[in-house]
Amino acid sequence: MIQQSLQYLRTDDGWVTTVLIGGFLSLLSVLLVPTFLVMGYLVRVARGTMHGDEQPPVFDEWGDLFVDGLKAFVVAFVYGLVPGIIAAVVVGGSVLSFVAGGSAESTSLLGLGMVGLFVGGLAAFALSLLAAYVAPAAIAAFAETDRLGAAFSLGELRPVLTSGAYATAWLSGVAVLIGAGVIAGLLNAVPVIGTIAGAFVGFYAGVSAYYLIGHAWGELRHLDVGERGDPIDESAAV
Repeated sequence: MIQQSLQYLRTDDGWVTTVLIGGFLSLLSVLLVPTFLVMGYLVRVARGTMHGDEQPPVFDEWGDLFVDGLKAFVVAFVYGLVPGIIAAVVVGGSVLSFVAGGSAESTSLLGLGMVGLFVGGLAAFALSLLAAYVAPAAIAAFAETDRLGAAFSLGELRPVLTSGAYATAWLSGVAVLIGAGVIAGLLNAVPVIGTIAGAFVGFYAGVSAYYLIGHAWGELRHLDVGERGDPIDESAAV
């Protein structure tokens, strides 16, 4: 499946244009709006592939693309919020312990700060990994239903998240992204040009990863090309 995901974009005659646009927007991601547009494209990838559509989407209807991307960003942000808060609290508390321990020459406070930093860091890392695992499925839920609340319907997400098919797709996507990261790192040996090229490699890898997520979601939800917008019960939403 990884091979198919890497060939996905190239099945379209205009794939070079798509990669150029996506890579350029990725380069401008610090401006946020380009980030929303890229994420909107990834939503389209997931939405198409979950219904068995092997034709890559194009960058058009920019308003809809922006809205989809903004909603996907909100989903990812919410799932990453808890680990971020824990990390901030742990680091802040540990720094205070170090400062207090240093000023009072107390080894107990210094030790407490180190233990808190280690334990809290592990907890934040575990929660960050969990958020990274859940967020793509949540975005796929939104892509299927076009409802933001579906991304937080844990009752519907749970069967997907605990399935071997999704776990395999997620791990495959991570492998693709890690591979892209290695390539980008090698390209960075060439100043400026490497950074620019890395943005295009990263975009290509992101599309491949969401191809895998979309296929897994469609398989587990038993979707097909003619079955768009199936509702997810939002009564379980949180």
